[in-house]
Amino acid sequence: MSRRYKNFRNYNQEKSLTQSRIIIAGLLVLLLAGVLMARLFYLQVVNHQLYQTKADENRVMLVTEPPPRGLIYDRNGVVLADNRPIHSLTVTPERIKSMPQLRKILSGLIDISSDEWDQFDEKLKEYRRPYQSITLKSQLTDEEWARVAVNLYKLDGVQVEAQLTRYYPYGKAFAHAVGYVGRITTKDLERVDKQAYQGALFIGKTGVEGYYESTLFGKPGIQKVEVNARGRIMEELGRENPVPGKDVHLYMDARLQQYAYDLLGDYKGSVVAIDPNTGGILALVSKPGFDPNLFVRGISYKDYSLLRDSKSLPLFNRALRGGYPPASTIKPFMALAGLEYGFSSWTERYFARGYYQINPGGRRYRDWKRGGHGWIDLERAVIESVDTYFYQLANKMGITPIHDFLARFGFGKSVLLDLNGASIGLLPSNAWKKAKYNEPWYPGDSVNVGIGQGFMVATPIQIATAVSAIAARGHYYFPRMAQSIGDQAAQFEDKEAGLHNITLKDQRNWEKIVIAMRKVITDPKGTGRRLQGTDYTIAGKTGTGQVFSLQDGEEYEADKLAKRLHDHGLFIAFAPAEKPKIAVFAIFENGGGAAKPADLTKKLFDAYIDGKYPKRYDYLKGNASE
Repeated sequence: MSRRYKNFRNYNQEKSLTQSRIIIAGLLVLLLAGVLMARLFYLQVVNHQLYQTKADENRVMLVTEPPPRGLIYDRNGVVLADNRPIHSLTVTPERIKSMPQLRKILSGLIDISSDEWDQFDEKLKEYRRPYQSITLKSQLTDEEWARVAVNLYKLDGVQVEAQLTRYYPYGKAFAHAVGYVGRITTKDLERVDKQAYQGALFIGKTGVEGYYESTLFGKPGIQKVEVNARGRIMEELGRENPVPGKDVHLYMDARLQQYAYDLLGDYKGSVVAIDPNTGGILALVSKPGFDPNLFVRGISYKDYSLLRDSKSLPLFNRALRGGYPPASTIKPFMALAGLEYGFSSWTERYFARGYYQINPGGRRYRDWKRGGHGWIDLERAVIESVDTYFYQLANKMGITPIHDFLARFGFGKSVLLDLNGASIGLLPSNAWKKAKYNEPWYPGDSVNVGIGQGFMVATPIQIATAVSAIAARGHYYFPRMAQSIGDQAAQFEDKEAGLHNITLKDQRNWEKIVIAMRKVITDPKGTGRRLQGTDYTIAGKTGTGQVFSLQDGEEYEADKLAKRLHDHGLFIAFAPAEKPKIAVFAIFENGGGAAKPADLTKKLFDAYIDGKYPKRYDYLKGNASE
């Protein structure tokens, strides 16, 4: 009996257990529902704004619109960098069913170079917003435009768009000064705001275009658009118009710039003209130049190779980076240095033979005049450019006073305020030679520096700056390109932008050195006497820079040398000598002497001071008064 009862089921116990399980399950469901409701409350109430914004971001997109680029003008209102409307062929890749088929059709309609296709393929790899068009070919001709237009019905994803492009109307003569814009690269985007440049076609690379990029670029417009799930724009919701870049007005005189470039003729070289009263650069010439318009939309490999591989180095900015021995143009500065440190005087006389020796029986440092100059003083040494006088002066001084004094004029440093890439040249010193060659400084090194040869190297912009310092009697400004930006005078944060004052122990030496440089032109034995006969006064100094060193006793015979081994011709000058308006440095590479740069400088003075430009330059006159 007991065994049978033990096998009976306990229904009450099972009922109780089942009810307990139902209650626990119900509570668990309620708990989970509570968690879900709390999460929904958190998402839709607490963080409503956040997720609303994120949802809008999936539906709404901000598209930037590049602003019109600011223009660049010369001092008389001549446009040196312009914006011109063009029609370009663009492609929206997302709308293309077959890219190979598109290539075949377009190549049959118009001429598209392999470089243009390569650039298009590169742009395809770069980041861009969906359905953003890519320029395939710029500046369609009217015939090309017509051919594409009549076939657009079968070219889905292809458009002809009107765009503004940069244009340089005066080409080669202004390329190194004004610079150029070029296609934006990945490297360029690392130094700018990527969002702001989204959709921009080009960016300033060199010259004024490069230095003032942020000013010329302006502020991009912002277009708020609604897009579908594929990123295609469906509707414009709002927009903020772009703000054009500010115009930059230069000190440069376009007529003077073009005239100086042309006067260099077939020679390589440089001309820099500065207003000593402001530091404004009136001309900044490097020849040969190049057509900057080639770079605007991306230069072809063929065209770039021709420029890069040319032996005349058209891409090299000689005005800023050309390193030349200043030769005898350094002598006025050496004269002032000797006076400043008490190693010479205006009255002391020196017998100038045809050579100078540091030690009896030692090497002979030759004068350009083999028979010598006889008894001379410091003024006569400048007038006749007496090498032996400055040999002995430099030997007495040693390199330290020379270095310290020349540094006050800007030698050995970057003097240009608003162009990038200028070289600092080389103003040698004891420390420099020790570090470079692990050798001491020798007296012979000083002797060579005394006539602007040897280790010393200066750039055209440095020499022109130093000349402007003498012209301004020690009160001068570092050179600058921009005169005004927009409607405001250009401001420079550089601590070197202000007035520089070179104070001499005897301030009368400024006028005395100017008189000596004046007599370089007016004296019958002056090395610049070919410039006599002007209705204004000129102060100048000639220079002949050696390209290679002659051995002791060896003669220089130009007619037996290749042209590339001919001496450089240099000339520095300012006018009018009493109240200078313009200071110039000119160099003819392998020009054979100072005659050519001196003649060039006189013609520039005639043009700038007296307005004697050839009629063919009237197109660059701008709104300048007669």
